[in-house]
Amino acid sequence: MGPANTNHKQTTVTCGPIICTYPLCHNNQSKYLLQYEFNLAKQLGLECLSRLPHTSHRLVSRVCHRWRDLLQSPDFYYHRKKLGYTQKVACLVLNFNGGTVNGPKKPGVSPSYGIAVFDSVNQRWDRLAPVYRYPNGLPLFCQLASCEGKLVVMGGWDPVSYDPVTDVFIYDFMTQQWRQGKDMPSKRSFFAIGACLGRVFIAGGHDENKNALRSAWVYDLRKDEWSQLGEMSEERDECEGVVIEEDEFWVVSGYRTESQGQFDGSANVYGLKSGQWRRVEGVWEPGRCPRSCVGMGKDGKLVNWAELNPAVRVGACGISLGGRVLVTGSGYQGGPHGYYMVEMKEGQNSKLEKLTVPDEFLWVCPIRLLCGNLMQ
Repeated sequence: MGPANTNHKQTTVTCGPIICTYPLCHNNQSKYLLQYEFNLAKQLGLECLSRLPHTSHRLVSRVCHRWRDLLQSPDFYYHRKKLGYTQKVACLVLNFNGGTVNGPKKPGVSPSYGIAVFDSVNQRWDRLAPVYRYPNGLPLFCQLASCEGKLVVMGGWDPVSYDPVTDVFIYDFMTQQWRQGKDMPSKRSFFAIGACLGRVFIAGGHDENKNALRSAWVYDLRKDEWSQLGEMSEERDECEGVVIEEDEFWVVSGYRTESQGQFDGSANVYGLKSGQWRRVEGVWEPGRCPRSCVGMGKDGKLVNWAELNPAVRVGACGISLGGRVLVTGSGYQGGPHGYYMVEMKEGQNSKLEKLTVPDEFLWVCPIRLLCGNLMQ
């Protein structure tokens, strides 16, 4: 065998933040080496991008098309989540009092709803840009879900006409922009919602004629498609949705058309693997509205956030942020609304830790809360 060809040229290739110099030659060994080093550079680039905070993603995505496609892909989100580089934040639908963000509500001014984001790790509060179709405020009573690091807003009432809407909007925290998804299959209000593994589940609520519903649908975020699920065993208006351990979608309480306001103590549970509904009795206090105050305790049982502490027993809303809970509420009807963090400890009374909140959020009462694993 003759001597190896040593008449090599050099070329420099930039891949992500890595700059590599490769020999250009024609033997198979060098080709394999070139491919190995190229794949290694891609992997190193992925690891570097995974460590960037989500606030820098929009800028970084402008470097090249490959980076943009990577940052926007669900696989990138799940990769960051697996490595522990995502963190949970709370999204709150707030009444910003007709656009007045630093004062009490003015008489005769219609409420204007927007979305605030609270980062409990950095103690930071932000307000999202309004949905382009509703520049003066979100649809009243719209529902929120967290799906693959994105915020999904759907349904509600038109803030001007008060007519039910079927709009679906998705906020991408990487691009910091809204986009419109496929409309809901039909108009419904006060329905249960939950999200898991790229899908958003809705069930119950009532139609345009105030008839309580037992139907359910699922929205596929990636495909932008709706699919109908089997019906629940009974109608459930003003119910609340909870997803448990990425395995079950719980539709808690609610009432039938002929029993307005008489909240039931049961729940319908949809198995995400089996595709079947089952009924569970005695999971909620009969007669109590479950909206925004249903959570899951460490023992796997449903909890009522209003029962955590007397300081939040009126108008309580809560959401789990890992091992802690963001809870809001007041001690009495018409009282000041406070924001607190609670560390959940089994078998112990929950101690509230009062949060310092910027002035523009102090005067507002949360309507809905949502926890999302965002790309931060």
